Amino acid sequence: MSEKQRTLAKEVSLNGKGLHTGIDVTITFKPAPANHGYKFCRTDLPGKPIINAIADNVTDTSRGTTLEQDGASVSTIEHVLASLYGQRVDNALIELNGPEAPIMGGAAWKFTEAIKEAGFRELKEDRNYFVIKQKIAYSDEERGVDLIIYPDDHLSINVLIDYNSKVLGNQYAILDSIDDFEKEICRSRTFVFFHELEPLYRMGLIRGGDLDNAVVILEKEVEKEEIERIAKMFNRPGITKHTAGILNNTELRYRNEPARHKLLDLMGDLALVGQPVKGKVVATRPGHYANTRLAKLIRQEIKKSQSKVDIPAYDPSEPPVYTLEDIKKRLPHRYPFLLVDKIISLNETTVVGIKNVTFNEIFFQGHFPDEPVMPGVLIVEALAQCGGLLVLGSVEEPERYSTYFLKIDKLKFKQKVVPGDTMILKMELIEPMRRGIVMMYGNAYVGNRLVAEGEMTAQVIKNK
Repeated sequence: MSEKQRTLAKEVSLNGKGLHTGIDVTITFKPAPANHGYKFCRTDLPGKPIINAIADNVTDTSRGTTLEQDGASVSTIEHVLASLYGQRVDNALIELNGPEAPIMGGAAWKFTEAIKEAGFRELKEDRNYFVIKQKIAYSDEERGVDLIIYPDDHLSINVLIDYNSKVLGNQYAILDSIDDFEKEICRSRTFVFFHELEPLYRMGLIRGGDLDNAVVILEKEVEKEEIERIAKMFNRPGITKHTAGILNNTELRYRNEPARHKLLDLMGDLALVGQPVKGKVVATRPGHYANTRLAKLIRQEIKKSQSKVDIPAYDPSEPPVYTLEDIKKRLPHRYPFLLVDKIISLNETTVVGIKNVTFNEIFFQGHFPDEPVMPGVLIVEALAQCGGLLVLGSVEEPERYSTYFLKIDKLKFKQKVVPGDTMILKMELIEPMRRGIVMMYGNAYVGNRLVAEGEMTAQVIKNK
């Protein structure tokens, strides 16, 4: 039997300080309908803006995960999302009256308790898993970071951390089943090295930190006066330990608590995929940047799989969005290199164009005289021109800009395109355009047959 989506049975609220801002915040978890996913609402801002909890909206990962949408942001949200994900809640509206989720002891336990207190309500719609079909990986060789997700029939996570620390050593944490999250993972607190505390404080961060919501690690013996000075800074007198190890205001809840907390963070960041995942995650030295990059890569695969299934319908009798003359006003291409005849669909993320292939195309004279086949490079060019129309639609005075493709990746040709074929060209944004750089995925169809597909990265540049 298929699993059903679920949400909360009622709303529930918690109060606490933001870790970095130190601002008192109330967070309220509310029920939401099927296919709503996780959304944050900033109730303290005009219009109460909504921020979708998806990897596309990640803007900062330096000391937690920050999301931003339409000018509104919310930060340090990974423990909140891990708690919802760990309790198999698919849909929730999370209201905040401040810019940052409360730290609530540095773990996910209090959020998990509150969610359990609210209870759960099963919805009629099936849970929409994305099943990993092939390995997806993010690596940073310079930092020794590797995150890989392999095909599997359920979600499991393995984490290895190594910070060249004599106190921590190498640590390993495993979550074999999401059902073990509450017992094995959600109580694990964040950790910080003692030598990081003052620089972070001087940077205006950890203003909600009080040495009780983190495991503080001393790499080496510290002078008693230094301990007392930092303890006073965080209004936590009575800390005396100054030898290497864990600061004496706390005891580890698990021998490998730091590794378990890294697994907790990874789980919260993976919630930004936007739907539950079935796959085996193996992570070496994960962090918020790498975690969210993996989430983005998984989202890209989801979009590609959806794009292949969603073949655009083409009705020649329907008036186009752009005629050929409209296209000529927006693209600099001309005969014999304008390879889009009309645009039949266009929105902020997707464009669909048409290319009618006739025997009169100039390239058929040599490719090939006795067996005319449209060159694959020109199929890609036709897709690229559609992509250019998509991205230029987001800039003012598009006629003053050009789109230059920087990279083509994972390109595959499935079928030949021959005279008499009508190509349906679909280009879809993988990520929003940032600093003039845009990533798109293209599919070319003839009827209901996929003839070519690939990932393209382009740059929008103003003409001289």
